[in-house]
Amino acid sequence: MENGFFKNVEKKTGVNMKDIFDLANSLQHANFKDEQTVRGVIRKVSQIANKPVTKEMEDKLVSSIVKDGQQLDLNTISKMINKK
Repeated sequence: MENGFFKNVEKKTGVNMKDIFDLANSLQHANFKDEQTVRGVIRKVSQIANKPVTKEMEDKLVSSIVKDGQQLDLNTISKMINKK
């Protein structure tokens, strides 16, 4: 049943669930106070979501997460990317 659920999600979103799980696993031990780490995560989410992120938007996201201490999760990044 789980496999069918994930296949339906993939079909509806166009996002490969393996990519999502790989990203989630990489986030578990990431240092979100490190600018380069945060930039890498933003780029990976952008790639998975097929939503290009401008340099200006990337800088804004990095500032919000690293400097302002905003909590980082996939939902937060997704919302910020979709606001552009």
